[in-house]
Amino acid sequence: MTENAAFDIRIARSGADLEASQRLRYRVFVEELGGGGDTVDHVARIERDELDPIYDHLLLIDRNRPEGEHVVGAYRLLPSDRAEAAGRFYCDAEYDLTPLRASGRKLLELGRSCVDPAYRGGAAMLLMWNALADYALAHDIEILFGVASFHGTDPEALKMPLSWLHHHYLAPEGLRPRARAEAFQRMDLVPEAELDRRAAMAQMPNLIKAYLRLGGFVGEGAFIDYPFNTTDVLLLMDTKAMSDKHRAFYTRRFEGRG
Repeated sequence: MTENAAFDIRIARSGADLEASQRLRYRVFVEELGGGGDTVDHVARIERDELDPIYDHLLLIDRNRPEGEHVVGAYRLLPSDRAEAAGRFYCDAEYDLTPLRASGRKLLELGRSCVDPAYRGGAAMLLMWNALADYALAHDIEILFGVASFHGTDPEALKMPLSWLHHHYLAPEGLRPRARAEAFQRMDLVPEAELDRRAAMAQMPNLIKAYLRLGGFVGEGAFIDYPFNTTDVLLLMDTKAMSDKHRAFYTRRFEGRG
């Protein structure tokens, strides 16, 4: 367990932990971002699905908050051996993961990443990324992947960042998942010569920027998730292909002060 100031970070170890993370997901994905669909329980104010029980839930906990409101950051983690036993990853609903499975390498799916708005911009994400690195190293993970979302479902409004990802960050062909046909959205909406890096980065979510800084790639095509009111891209990171600079950051431990 990593501790810094008022924070603990650990894998969920009780039903209360899991429910608190589902409440955080409701606040972020439903109240803040306008998501909906079958996974949302408005009466209980939680967001959950049938896959929650098979995942590890990495939680950032504020020790000063009461039980039930103690989770202020969350990540859902599923190693490939457990996904094989369960029959699928969450991402299978949006992307054809055949290239990743065919690689024969140890995979880790990441999902439902969220941080309470009051804790953004500080140590929260750094703590969570370091704990994620610990988890991946402990499980001998070689490829991390998961969907990350742009708010909204209008591709025209997102044409610059989507095109920037397509032209500069496509995964190697042998590892490149493709968005499923039923909601496939082309990402090459702006010719490479007309790209505006500043405009693209201004619209790029922080989570996606974090993956890119670590040497991440994207799959082919975006997936329009209408119930969640998002446009999703699949991000993947090959830990074996990282540069020394990226690997040093990935494996670095957070050292708190005070």
